[in-house]
Amino acid sequence: MIPKECKRLAEVDFPIAVVSKHSAREKSIRHGHPSTLHLWWARRPLAACRAMLLALLLPDPCDPHCPGDFKEEARDLLPGILGEVGPTDEDLRQALLKFIGDFSNWDASTDRTFLDVSRGLVTAANPEEKPLVVDPFAGGGSIPLEALRIGCETFASDLNPVACLILKVMLEDIPRYGAELAKELRRVGDEIKSQAEKELAEFYPKDLDGATPIAYLWARTVKCEAPNCGAEIPLARSFWLCKKGNRKRALKHKIVHPPGGPPHVEFEIFEPKADKDVHGGTVTRARATCLCCGTVLPPERVRRQLSEQRGGADVVFDKKGSRIGGAQSLAVVTLNPGETGRQYRLPTERDYEAVWKAQRRLNEILDEWERGGRKGICPVPDEPTPWQHGHRAIGSPRVYGMRHWVDLYTSRQALTQFLILRAITSLSSEDATVCHVAGMALSRRSDIANSLCPWSSSGAQAVHLFGRQSLPMLWDFAETSVFGGQAGDYEVTLHTMARVIETIPQSGHIGQVKIATATDSPLPDEAASLWFTDPPYYDAIPYADLSDFFYVWLRRVLPQHPLLVDPFDPSNPLTPKEMELTVTTVSAEHSAPKSRSFFEKGIAQSFAEGRRILRTDGIGSIVFAHKTTEGWEALLSGIIGGGLTVTGSWPISTERSFRLNARETASLATSIHLICRPRPEGAPIGDWGEVLRELPKRVGDWMEGLQGEGIRGADLVFACIGPALEIFSRYSKVETAEGREVKLAEFLEKVWEVVGRTALEQVLGTAEAKARNSTAGALEEDARLTALFLWTLQSTNGESPSPQPSPAQGRGGNKEDSPRGGGSEGDGEDEEEDDEEEETPQRKKQGYSLIFDVVRRFAQPLGIHLPEWEGRIIETKKGVVRLLGVAERAKQIFGEDGAQLAADRLERSPAGPMQLMLFPEGGKGAAPEVRGRGGKRKKRADGEISDEKLRAQREATTLDRVHAAMLLQASGRANALRALLKGEQDRGPDFLRLANALSALYPKDSEEKRLLDAMLLAMPRI
Repeated sequence: MIPKECKRLAEVDFPIAVVSKHSAREKSIRHGHPSTLHLWWARRPLAACRAMLLALLLPDPCDPHCPGDFKEEARDLLPGILGEVGPTDEDLRQALLKFIGDFSNWDASTDRTFLDVSRGLVTAANPEEKPLVVDPFAGGGSIPLEALRIGCETFASDLNPVACLILKVMLEDIPRYGAELAKELRRVGDEIKSQAEKELAEFYPKDLDGATPIAYLWARTVKCEAPNCGAEIPLARSFWLCKKGNRKRALKHKIVHPPGGPPHVEFEIFEPKADKDVHGGTVTRARATCLCCGTVLPPERVRRQLSEQRGGADVVFDKKGSRIGGAQSLAVVTLNPGETGRQYRLPTERDYEAVWKAQRRLNEILDEWERGGRKGICPVPDEPTPWQHGHRAIGSPRVYGMRHWVDLYTSRQALTQFLILRAITSLSSEDATVCHVAGMALSRRSDIANSLCPWSSSGAQAVHLFGRQSLPMLWDFAETSVFGGQAGDYEVTLHTMARVIETIPQSGHIGQVKIATATDSPLPDEAASLWFTDPPYYDAIPYADLSDFFYVWLRRVLPQHPLLVDPFDPSNPLTPKEMELTVTTVSAEHSAPKSRSFFEKGIAQSFAEGRRILRTDGIGSIVFAHKTTEGWEALLSGIIGGGLTVTGSWPISTERSFRLNARETASLATSIHLICRPRPEGAPIGDWGEVLRELPKRVGDWMEGLQGEGIRGADLVFACIGPALEIFSRYSKVETAEGREVKLAEFLEKVWEVVGRTALEQVLGTAEAKARNSTAGALEEDARLTALFLWTLQSTNGESPSPQPSPAQGRGGNKEDSPRGGGSEGDGEDEEEDDEEEETPQRKKQGYSLIFDVVRRFAQPLGIHLPEWEGRIIETKKGVVRLLGVAERAKQIFGEDGAQLAADRLERSPAGPMQLMLFPEGGKGAAPEVRGRGGKRKKRADGEISDEKLRAQREATTLDRVHAAMLLQASGRANALRALLKGEQDRGPDFLRLANALSALYPKDSEEKRLLDAMLLAMPRI
């Protein structure tokens, strides 16, 4: 085994850039990727897991304790892929790191040569026995799957039954049966399809002309409550059907006033020439607008009416089968024989008749169950939907009357699920494993076969529900057909899963899966060589509530499966919630919400268990990507309290910057991998003074190294916490000279201070100025705050967020009903905004946003008093701080004169030059008045600006003057701009230093950067 004293590669170096590139690319890989086996939230990219596992398991050849046998074996194995390895230990280290980076490529993950070399290296590092890799929060299984891939033993556990079933199939069944399982699954799929077609054909009839409907587009409806109206309002976000190329289709309406009855609308399909030709929809943020009279129905009335309809997904029929209310069919999407692309038609009576038949058939099934004394489980999910607790709860379904899981489905969707379920349970296959996978396919299909799936007009396809980790209300939705080889076809789902089975290589042995809580591992002491996990992130994802969506179907299709049960409460019809380590889920309607202390205590217990089962020569890694400081502190407290010492920290870019929650905020694009070792018993007490002396150099060196790898902004901030913690966590405790114990929170305040000061020295050059004995010193508070704000917002992948308001993109989808390959918590990848009953937002203001606590952490230790700058350069609302756009500061800087002209120019950015001037009353070369901190107007000087006049305007900060110059540049006031720049050049270097720094910090395509660069070009040459 590797000697305890020997460092692992992950503790000294890691190929961040290469692994990050392959991890981010993995999000676009669909066919055969394990993430498409079944949805699970916040999956780790396989590339990052594979690379980190190897870096954790392989020793550093440059370490004097590295076994010679390993180095010799590595030199024999690596040339098969990399060619000849250099003679030195450093050459071997670099070769191993290159191999790790290359192997993180998805294309190499099934390559036999790469697999053999990786397994050979792991065996060479652990010649006595295969290392055991343990993940107590295994979830979607990325870490244990990759451990099996490189030849390790693995033990994966999770508290959630849905996760455990996914883990069992991926880590036990697929490695055991391989391609034979895929083959049998396809055979079974044909059998189920044949049986389902007989029972479902009348509910999904083909058109009379032979066309096959593949999606039915519906809108929930409410009644207009205006006097003398009473019209039915179809709740539609948009009336676009297709926006693809030259196949644009949309709905337009006309109002019909029948005699003796309320008005109603009739639709027709047309080909719009421009966007303005299409009506903008009838509902926004739960406010419904009547198409007939224009009355706006407030959110509380919309909620009330939909609650009376149990969510409104179903059509209401009279006894003869005529529609009298409920959901309204807007259009039907078809595939026509002999025609390319999708076609669109209006609904017919045959469409409604098929729905009516499905409702009657489902009622017959439920009546039969009732008459049988309710024996066994209800045929459809009658379990309660999540309870509404706290701001991160997902109680939207209950708000709109969907109090049971079956209410999320139309009757036809619920009937289809049940009939497929019954076909699965009557399979002729004697292999229970095939039945398990077929049952999991039914659960997987439900993600695209419910009444919360939108229709993407840009992609011309239905989109699955879980584009992000929530259950958002959706007014209009797409009901997919079970036939047609498209999304919603069960056979398509099975074939997608079969491709996954074929791409997971058989490793010769299987993993171990157990349902268990991370706070009480079933493993004995010192059993694991590697403890590698991605724990839950405080309040980020309500796993149990979300997974109930799948669990209610799994417990019906696989009622005897040993993993599909709450081990702590067998009578619980849903997934375990009481012991789940989040603060978002509750187990009953009147249960008290979980506290932060509950989460912190549980995380600490989990890490203590990891410390217990980890060998003394073992190593661990904890993944974290939460962007709140509270989440970080809870995690770090657990690490230290659990008896672990941080020995390394690597940020791996795993997310896409254009996902919804990354726009205009400091969302993390990286996941931080903290490397840990068991802290030795009897670890010494640290001296606070020594810790503080070591901290700046440790953080500074780490920041420099990570910036060389392209890590930026918030990612860099949180990545620096790891190496800083190395100094603190190696001691049993840290004390001041007076004997007072220093708590983690106090240490982290110093870390934020050091990171902030180091960042300011880099972007503003204050350290360099002081080294030259410059009199410039540090810039004012507002300049430092602005620089830190923009520095934190920089993006690791080089795409800084734009301050321009951009509408949320539609949720993208695939031909299969496959979910995306997960993302970090908080991801809303290509997601529509929730249609919740919030205030309709006014026009979105320009600027950049950060969580208040992040701003506060930087500001306080650097002497920046946030209240003094509120309303001047920042605006704080609902825990978020927004850096005001330069256009918004025009009135502050110039007063009433000319403010609107400058603001309009910045906001609209017209192509032509601005004709009006900010200061028309001033003569040629007039100097602008710049208002100071107090907001009092200063008398504007005419002619050239003298040093005396500039000194009289001292109340204006350097940032005010830079912004004034930018506004003058925007207004086209060249003479005034030259006068200001000349005066600032005479004043000193601070103006130019700040302007250059901000130019480097603003996003490259932003209006602010354009103005700064143009203004700098106008700076007089010396």
